[in-house]
Amino acid sequence: MTSSTRSNTIPRKILVTSALPYANGSLHLGHLLETIQTDIWVRFQRLQGHDCHYICADDAHGTAIMLKAEENNRTAEAQIAAIKEEHERDFAGFNISFDNFHSTHSNENHELSKAIYLKLRDNQHIVKKDIDQLYDTEKGLFLADRFVKGCCPNCKAPDQYGDNCDACGSTYNASELIKPYSVYTGATPELKQSTHYFFALSEFTEFLTQWTQDGQHLQQSVSNKLKEWLEQGLHDWDISRDAPYFGFEIPDAPGKYFYVWLDAPIGYMASFKNLCDRTDGLNFEDYWSRESTAELYHFIGKDIINFHALFWPAMLESADLRTPN
Repeated sequence: MTSSTRSNTIPRKILVTSALPYANGSLHLGHLLETIQTDIWVRFQRLQGHDCHYICADDAHGTAIMLKAEENNRTAEAQIAAIKEEHERDFAGFNISFDNFHSTHSNENHELSKAIYLKLRDNQHIVKKDIDQLYDTEKGLFLADRFVKGCCPNCKAPDQYGDNCDACGSTYNASELIKPYSVYTGATPELKQSTHYFFALSEFTEFLTQWTQDGQHLQQSVSNKLKEWLEQGLHDWDISRDAPYFGFEIPDAPGKYFYVWLDAPIGYMASFKNLCDRTDGLNFEDYWSRESTAELYHFIGKDIINFHALFWPAMLESADLRTPN
């Protein structure tokens, strides 16, 4: 390539991520669509002479991982290790140019998740609440929204998940389902009280309104969707899960674990930290401190907008870290 094909602009420092594939199964076409689109953009930036790093990881925590490992008669660690090897092989088969592909079940992610949580707590953005949850007495665990089904309390459509109805689009609490049943055992769950830890998302309404509506961070269609949620009012976000759960235990709460979506986006940071620790001249703080002049871009699907454009920037703001471009 001759120098004339390169941009005459000053080289930019750019960090790019694709959404993390979940470690309970094989890649599908949606994963490949997203990573190939990201890879094209990354390669273009590199051809322009910019310093562009592309990182990703497996999303390796949660009840589904634990149960899949149980189904396959192996440990959760063995389950995610096997899937990571498969994912890396398949991405390589499509020539995806990751600089690093890591895992959220890593020392880097454990330390960063703990440090960020403690900042949120010290900034008075963690609150405890007693909540009623559906509990599968046969399986001996609390049921996440996606692991309980029943009739929609609004339109009465059968076999709807515990958070929203695919038939009419309404959202609700799992405890509102009519004739609920456990996806695992088919048993009728019982209501059981438990203390949970919440991130005070509602306190970031003003910040998120500015961040999502300023025309600088999101496509207009995405901003419009987020505006609907903001106008309805933000609710505090439950970031804890009860044992048994495959993940990181919350530092000051024995038997309570970080909900998978708390440590999953921090996994972007962890993958980059792992790369920095192995690469001379690559400094983690240059990309993640509030004073950073580097650029940060997340390529995601529309079904995880709320996690990336509400929860994630609010967490970063509380933890005194930079937010994405």
